[in-house]
Amino acid sequence: MTDKEQNIQYALICRHLTERKLKPAFDQLETLIKESEQPLFLDEWRNLEQTYSFMLKYTVEGIKDPERQRIYRSLIVSAFSLLDKVYDGVRQKYSSSLEFEKKRSFESRIDFSGYLSELESFELEDDLENLLSEADVVRDKSTADASELQNKYVRLFYHIWFSNKLSDVESDFLGNFYQSELIPVPYKSFITSSLLMSLLRYFDTEKFSVLFDAYENEFPEISQRAMIALLVAFYQYDDRMEFYPAITGRLKLLNENPDFKRNLETVIIQFIRSKETEKIQKKITDEIIPEMIKISPTLKDKINLDSLMDESLGEDKNPEWEKIFEDSPGLMNKMEEFSEMQMEGADVFMSSFSMLKMFPFFSEVTNWFMPFFASNPEISNSIDMNDEVNSRFIKAIDFAPILCNSDKYSFCFSLKNLPAENREFMAEGMKAEMDQFNELQDDEELTDPGKKAGLISNQVIQDLYRFYKLHPRKAGFEDIFAWRFDFHNKKTLGEILKEDDTILRNIAEYYFSKNYYREAAEVFDYLLKLEKSGELYQKLGYCYQQLNDFGEALETYKKAELYDLNRKWNLNKIALCYRNLKQPEKALEYYRMAEKLDEDNLNIQLNIGHCLLELGKFDEALKSYFKVEYLAPGNKKVWRPIGWCSFLIGKKQQAEKYFQKLVDDDPNKHDLMNMGHVQWSLGKRKVALDFYKQSINQAEFTESEFFKVFEDDLPHLIEQGIDSDDVPIMLDQLRYFVEE
Repeated sequence: MTDKEQNIQYALICRHLTERKLKPAFDQLETLIKESEQPLFLDEWRNLEQTYSFMLKYTVEGIKDPERQRIYRSLIVSAFSLLDKVYDGVRQKYSSSLEFEKKRSFESRIDFSGYLSELESFELEDDLENLLSEADVVRDKSTADASELQNKYVRLFYHIWFSNKLSDVESDFLGNFYQSELIPVPYKSFITSSLLMSLLRYFDTEKFSVLFDAYENEFPEISQRAMIALLVAFYQYDDRMEFYPAITGRLKLLNENPDFKRNLETVIIQFIRSKETEKIQKKITDEIIPEMIKISPTLKDKINLDSLMDESLGEDKNPEWEKIFEDSPGLMNKMEEFSEMQMEGADVFMSSFSMLKMFPFFSEVTNWFMPFFASNPEISNSIDMNDEVNSRFIKAIDFAPILCNSDKYSFCFSLKNLPAENREFMAEGMKAEMDQFNELQDDEELTDPGKKAGLISNQVIQDLYRFYKLHPRKAGFEDIFAWRFDFHNKKTLGEILKEDDTILRNIAEYYFSKNYYREAAEVFDYLLKLEKSGELYQKLGYCYQQLNDFGEALETYKKAELYDLNRKWNLNKIALCYRNLKQPEKALEYYRMAEKLDEDNLNIQLNIGHCLLELGKFDEALKSYFKVEYLAPGNKKVWRPIGWCSFLIGKKQQAEKYFQKLVDDDPNKHDLMNMGHVQWSLGKRKVALDFYKQSINQAEFTESEFFKVFEDDLPHLIEQGIDSDDVPIMLDQLRYFVEE
């Protein structure tokens, strides 16, 4: 049984249970138990199936039972619980994923009776060591090695990850673990990620409860990981959440806190923004880097790099810097856009660090979730921390909020490959940058208390993104970043979001700004049911338009007409919809209305001409096109329709004049074909064939496409005097030319 087959069966049974189709759910569950050869679960399955049979019988017989619905819901919960156990057993037996490969080999269960004391004793030992070092007292610390301690946390991570359901002992341990003042915050954050991985693997109400407690922790490094874990889990298990009122009730209680609402909105938008990462990578790879490479050969001479190291230079900016972009004028705009994306929190470094995940550090799967902290023994074991330059560099990285934890480790382990002077230069630069950033951050924290939390949650999401996108065994994990992240459509989270229209509107506007028109339309449509608004109707109409649903767009734009909001824009959009719905007469009506509001608008005049052309009113269309040419003499777009209209009404020399302009400029396949039509109508058959040959030789024009377009144009050719009997002969001659 393959991983894919397991997942399909599990998802099907879950859907049956969610839809309260218990008969097919029980049938499929029995099949799964037998096919996976797990007979131990058959007795539990029979008990549930039998209980349900009795319930059906009593219900049909009309026996009243005030507890029926409670028992029914309890039965569904029990069925989910059995399904989870069976599914875990199937994967434990058959799955080839890294997760279950690790789970099968993990046998070191933890005795929690003294585990917390062991962890705390090391921290006490560490504190004592620090005090003694300040007093110049040397003490042997071999019994409390930092690497050994980290291994204990890694072991704890695996234990939590591979626990199906947390026992009371484990829950109590985690409660005390988070409350302990001796356990460092980075390790508490680390274990919070283990709860996320565990919950994604196996549903458990107690894991939700621990995460809720962790969210209320005073340290944002912990609370933000808990928030992310909760959001992902609520998204994954949305269909079954209605059967667990204790969990949903606690979420509703949290939602009464304004800080939670603000945090919820921030993290949801960050998840949505993560979907932009691949686009950003492509932009950097395809646009920014090639432009930078293009200017790099002359960069040294242009800014006199040697002089930049001259200590005599003052604070003045080098005027030559402004000339760097002369050979690549678009690069400056791209770099400004890059900077804006970075300030917004976009993941601009994914492509830069994707190749730096091959260090041994990342071969340990738990390290992909490890928060960055300078005292991590993995760093000191690889890098000489007694080197002052290294020490300053790593401390600077530690405080860099624009890098996620995973990339910080990549950066650190790259140090060994850098010359000392380069490291010192980078360390100084990063320190100055971070000091400035932290100063700015402190000021912003006063006006925006959630700023720091937002930076942390953004880092954690980027860490997760790297794990799911870059880990060598990523195929064995369901990629959460392939989800739609349409939190507004989920039952539990959607209900929470809908309690605050402002948050929902902000999410919709973010979708809209990033061109996720389907998701934006869903939210705008909901908001319009609460309160009518011209702007919302216009934005909803625009979403439908971008989705090519011109019928819905038209109806929505018409509703927006009732509001006095940028009427000219709205009229143009209504006309556009009519044109796409093949109703040029109605489109012309609205363009005429828009024209009254802006008589000299070139786009309106062009569109009026297009409508008249589609209606066969070629003389009138030509007048509109000439008006555009008069208002904008250099507008090349209008040459094509002027030439075509001129041809259609028999003004062949005029048509030739305008098509010649296009041919002399940058002709496309249609320009060359149209020029061929004009030449043929003027009796210049050899010239016509030459233009047809040039047209059909265009890279994007196949022979069959050429002849299809020619067939559409044929009635116009005949109307302009072409002998229909000559057409087959001319076309065959063209075919011979093409073969040659």
